[in-house]
Amino acid sequence: MHGPLAETASDTPSVTLLTEGTYPHSHGGVSVWCDQLVQGMPDVDFRIIAVTGTGRESLAWDLPSHVRSVRTHPLWGPPPAGRAPRGRDLRDLLTAYELFLLTLLDPDQERHFPRAFYRLAEYAAAGTLAPALRGEAAARTLVRLWKRPGLATAAARPTLHDALLATDLLEHALRPLAADPPAEGVTHAVSGGLAALPGLIAHHRHGTPFLLTEHGIYLRERYLGFRAEPYRWPVKALMLGLFRMLAVESYRVAALVTPGNRYNRRWEEHGGTPPERIRTVYNGVDPAAFPPAGPEPDVPTLSWAGRVDPIKGLETLIRAFALVRAEIPAARLRLFGGTPRGGEGYRTACEKLAAELGVAEAVVFEGRVEDIRDAYAAGNIVMLSSISEGFPFTLIEAMSCGRATVSTDVGGVREAVGDSGLVVPPRDPESMAKAALTLLNDPGTRARMGEAARLRVIEQFTLRQTINAFRDIYRDLADSRRQPAVERPWRRRQRALQREDAPAMAMAAGDAG
Repeated sequence: MHGPLAETASDTPSVTLLTEGTYPHSHGGVSVWCDQLVQGMPDVDFRIIAVTGTGRESLAWDLPSHVRSVRTHPLWGPPPAGRAPRGRDLRDLLTAYELFLLTLLDPDQERHFPRAFYRLAEYAAAGTLAPALRGEAAARTLVRLWKRPGLATAAARPTLHDALLATDLLEHALRPLAADPPAEGVTHAVSGGLAALPGLIAHHRHGTPFLLTEHGIYLRERYLGFRAEPYRWPVKALMLGLFRMLAVESYRVAALVTPGNRYNRRWEEHGGTPPERIRTVYNGVDPAAFPPAGPEPDVPTLSWAGRVDPIKGLETLIRAFALVRAEIPAARLRLFGGTPRGGEGYRTACEKLAAELGVAEAVVFEGRVEDIRDAYAAGNIVMLSSISEGFPFTLIEAMSCGRATVSTDVGGVREAVGDSGLVVPPRDPESMAKAALTLLNDPGTRARMGEAARLRVIEQFTLRQTINAFRDIYRDLADSRRQPAVERPWRRRQRALQREDAPAMAMAAGDAG
């Protein structure tokens, strides 16, 4: 818990926000969205369970009094307290663990994931899972399973070193399983993946309604991110299997999934979410807080705002800018936003690329800006170059400020922009440069697009619409708990898991033998 925040009893609706690497310990689009939600609902009691890096992160936001508590669950830092079981208890744990691993690696065994997953959660709550996974037996269990005939990983000849690395990654990723899940109110995961773990456990143990909002598709972003990881393929297969099955389980359990755009909705339907349990809720901004930006800069300028991160596609933007500068030598590119911890190498690579292309003197990394509206006002055009997005705040904020935009066609970008900006393929510097040059060379079109963009935000993407939608959702989910227990589908699913648990564990025990 941070600062003076304290748990208090209340008769008002209770919502536990579940976050990973974002609110309330960092800035960025998802954190802005969370803060808007919290600030906009003083009639709701909020609690936060935040999956963080080390647990030493300080609060980045001033939290209002109706945020009753903040609990952190760091993935790294000192290992959790507890001792590994011994003898038969250890064998039972490893049997459950082997079944869990099998569900991540063998598509034919995926149906057993809920049983193995919630069994491991019991060990995590008892404090025995993490120390057991740090033992040699867990790594050797993985090696044996990887080499099992019929599994694709066997051909890669995984080593004990691979298994030690993969087991360590798993141990850290599963630490949030030890969270004390809320029995009351509603849990609201603001991303998939590890943030959802406490919500899944709360639903399994207490029937707490679980709401899932994905701004970007977590699983897709993990696939994109793991391309650059230095791990061998068996390690990647295991971790991506974990993220895939967490997505499947989250979609299965969620009382409601609220994508921010139709693109995400298609992913979630493909992932198994029944269409009747999906409701699209667009991100919104307050047009009064983002008024028209005023006069454009005298020097032709492209501006960009966001965090310096590979998923933002800054290499494409810098390459496109080099093409723009070849046509307009006075052009400048201003990049507004901080570099998260661990991202310093990426920023250095971007600076090196700008130097190699001969535009280093015209590309400025401005760092975090005190008022984000200054970032939008700084450009004749606001650029978005991401390779993955949900429904990006920087885009609709820039539109509200009346700036013309050039954006990559990812996530809900095309839904946001409509005809009020130019949309180009991701990772295509030539198309991006052509669009930017079209607008830089045509002040009239820029002005018309900027005006249309602001009008589009006012008509479709206001913060009031977003807040009202989620207030109604919270009330509906809270009301659903008033049904008689026998009518609740979560109880039926829980009983089904219990009935099928014994034969599945017996199968894993036989494999282990």
